[in-house]
Amino acid sequence: MWQRRSGERRTTQAIDQRRHTKELEMDWTAGLQGLAGGVLIGLSAVWLMATLGRIAGISGIVGSLVTTLPKGDSAWRVAFMLGLVSGPLLLMLSGGGLGNVAGAPGEVVGPPAGGVGLMLVAGLLVGVGTGLGSGCTSGHGVCGLARLSPRSLVATLTFLICAIVTVYVVRHVLGGGA
Repeated sequence: MWQRRSGERRTTQAIDQRRHTKELEMDWTAGLQGLAGGVLIGLSAVWLMATLGRIAGISGIVGSLVTTLPKGDSAWRVAFMLGLVSGPLLLMLSGGGLGNVAGAPGEVVGPPAGGVGLMLVAGLLVGVGTGLGSGCTSGHGVCGLARLSPRSLVATLTFLICAIVTVYVVRHVLGGGA
């Protein structure tokens, strides 16, 4: 296929390749930010295990706050959750921003791709999945794999395979997604 643009002839594929290259050039810090975030997550998981002997599994921390009566170890759970919420807010207030995850200039998060109803259903399914899997990606993927837990390895591989299949089905079978 050929397109005429500014008197030049280019293939659609060449134009798409240029756009893709430009996007990669504009986002060279994303890898460093991901690395820094991963190091901080790992350090916080090690710190929690070393100081309190607890696993930094978000679903377990939230689940025990919501489903059980307050007991002696609720304070660290509340502090942990406040840290999860306040960290990004403090970064945003200090002018650091959260990065552009919306894919459009000027937006930070953007509207849900499938609407609020679909987002609520997806959230409920994630909650059911963490209950069935006895944990979430932070508990199994970060902490369980670090402890060489075979159960966590199976759970993490299951998460990844399901995610890969879901993306494939949505993008290539149903024709949706980005």
